[in-house]
Amino acid sequence: MTTARLRPPERRVSGRAVGVWTVRLLMGGVFVTLMLSVAAWAVTSLGWGWPSPWVREYAPFVPLVYGTYALARAAIVPSWRYRVHRWEIAEDVIYTRAGWVSRTWQLVPVNRLQTVDHTQGWLERLFGVATLEVQTASYAGSSTIEGLDAEEARGLSEELAVRAGALRDDAT
Repeated sequence: MTTARLRPPERRVSGRAVGVWTVRLLMGGVFVTLMLSVAAWAVTSLGWGWPSPWVREYAPFVPLVYGTYALARAAIVPSWRYRVHRWEIAEDVIYTRAGWVSRTWQLVPVNRLQTVDHTQGWLERLFGVATLEVQTASYAGSSTIEGLDAEEARGLSEELAVRAGALRDDAT
């Protein structure tokens, strides 16, 4: 009996996924920075007596520090994520690898697929990418490939649905 060897999936997601991930991080960073700015303004301008003097003194720096962190994160994380995330659909299994500090590998047998979802949010549509999610009856739930080229994701979802139907055995 031979055992399957865990190997890195061969394919990268679309390069346009970097744009989606960058914009998402920037939008989140801007929102949090704005909320921190409002809080810093309130602490320094409304004359509240309960914050300690050092909190009132340093409050204006909190949005600045967080904004700098958010910009650095948006500059680094998407390209790093692009280098790490991989996927591959072999004849009988779907391989995915995700995570840029902690890695997650998933191998999903095609004959165990229950649903294949192809989704595209407004930002993904803007960049021409999509997300493919395959679900099984496993306790682990589903496997997601985020950042695929939109047309490729559509084709894969159709192909996987047909292939899963052809490979389905009596145990499912």
